[in-house]
Amino acid sequence: MKQFKTLLLATVLCITTIGFTQAQSKVAHINTQELIASMPAAKKAQSEIEALGKTYQTDIQASITEYQNTVKQYDAEASTKTAEENQTRMVELQEKQQRIQQFRTDAQKDLADKEADLFKPIQEAAMKAINEVAKAQGYQYVLDRATLIVADGDDILADVKKQMGI
Repeated sequence: MKQFKTLLLATVLCITTIGFTQAQSKVAHINTQELIASMPAAKKAQSEIEALGKTYQTDIQASITEYQNTVKQYDAEASTKTAEENQTRMVELQEKQQRIQQFRTDAQKDLADKEADLFKPIQEAAMKAINEVAKAQGYQYVLDRATLIVADGDDILADVKKQMGI
């Protein structure tokens, strides 16, 4: 019987301690996408990405136009050329088409790499500011608002923007 009372007391103490610990945890949330979008460095990076994308798009469109003009020219001249010349021209057109597709693929990869390079320090700065605000305000957990279904905790977006001078 004495062991039962000891076990019961230990169980009650454990449950009380767990409940007390959980009650002490402070949880906040923040929309990191909104934070990053409001950062001047992110706006500058985004405009740089868009400018590079437009440059690539212009180059791709110029290549496509050149390809289409060559196709029209070869079609118009096909009746005056030998079968061998027409076959050679067909291979040439296929190669041009493959080069355009390869350029398009390389451009997309380059844009993705550039975006990752430009946004990495921005994301790091945002995380640093979030950590500073969370520590200063005593939050043990800060969750991203994008993944929350219910958000009853404090929203620290304004505090983090203030910390970053935004």
